[in-house]
Amino acid sequence: MFESLQTGLQSAFKSVQGKGKLTEANMRDGLQLVEESLLEADVSYSVVQDFMARVREQALGEKVLLALNPSEHLLGIVHQELIALLGPVDNSLHLKSDVTVLMLCGLQGAGKTTTCGKLAQLLLHENKKPMLVAADLQRPAAIEQLHVIGEQVGVPVYSEPGAKDPVKVCRNAVAKARSEGVNVVVLDTAGRLAIDEELMDELRRIDQHVSPDQAYLVVDGMTGQDAVLSADAFNKALELDGVIMTKLDGDARGGALLSVKHVTGVPVKFIGTGEHLDALEVFRPEGMAGRILGQGDVMALVDIAKQKFDEEKQRQLEEDLAKGQFTLVQFRDQLQQIAQPGLMQKMIGLMPGMGGLTEAMQGEDTESAMKRLMGVIDSMTPQERCNPKLIDPSRRHRIAKGAGVAGHDVSGLLKQFDQM
Repeated sequence: MFESLQTGLQSAFKSVQGKGKLTEANMRDGLQLVEESLLEADVSYSVVQDFMARVREQALGEKVLLALNPSEHLLGIVHQELIALLGPVDNSLHLKSDVTVLMLCGLQGAGKTTTCGKLAQLLLHENKKPMLVAADLQRPAAIEQLHVIGEQVGVPVYSEPGAKDPVKVCRNAVAKARSEGVNVVVLDTAGRLAIDEELMDELRRIDQHVSPDQAYLVVDGMTGQDAVLSADAFNKALELDGVIMTKLDGDARGGALLSVKHVTGVPVKFIGTGEHLDALEVFRPEGMAGRILGQGDVMALVDIAKQKFDEEKQRQLEEDLAKGQFTLVQFRDQLQQIAQPGLMQKMIGLMPGMGGLTEAMQGEDTESAMKRLMGVIDSMTPQERCNPKLIDPSRRHRIAKGAGVAGHDVSGLLKQFDQM
């Protein structure tokens, strides 16, 4: 996620490493690299200028001038400003005791219908009883698609074959939800290839006559500033409660994510990080700032672990961590549990200090990467797995030979494990 932005920012921090203190002279190159990285990531120009003004003010402040480690202080300043830029965010869906109505809107192709299913899956994990409503009457395939998704997730889908009035469909769906004890109704409204008045008028009528409790815009994070412009237009028509940004697992540069809150005032509340129906995450500014800077996102890691990992093994790991124990044996157990397509690379990217392993795995399929990492650990003795500090150059050579890898692969694994 945002690899090019991560690389650019890391270069900026490295440019001030070894400096005795931060001064305007030795900070100029570093700050320029930060600015260039943001602009190359398609962050709105006005956002970059405001962001850099705040960073420069702090980077040249009196307290920082006396710092012993300028690169760490610059990293800390950028981290805090990224959090401020992305947040604050209220992640609550503000569910009521009666039926809560959530309306999803957006342009065609943003992933709106799939996101309805992802949101329903998230609600099921919270022990809610959701129902999806096929209110996109412009695209017949959308109704069929929503029924397929509803069946996959295991939630009911309300539709009226041949209906022409989406407002009536939505009102009837809410009435049915009340009669059947449904907690949350998710409206899948019509999309267009581009914003037009007909679309906005339809959404306004649903908003006026159905009175949804929350209105979320689904935008494609790969469309850059077009996503920000869409958010602005939809917000002026509907007064959005939040944005759900999709396709952040692709080659999105990050510009839309970093710009949308500043430009529109509407926060990103959820992010889509994959095609599967469980690939919807609650958006946390602190965690996302950590990911952008290659520092990982522990809370997102915990959420995924709860869904994917063996509960008993996690309980044991929690007890060990509470005692300050985390060895390569436990690390290997974690690798075994995440041997699912796409999951391993995603989780390693969320682990603090593991960005290097993520880069090393680029172009390598999950199974091969897992076997290579586990092969290195399996080539160690039990004592070495429990105490990696025992591994000297001679042992490293033996381990590499046994695993069929180069010596630097063993060193890389040990270095990343030490950082964890």
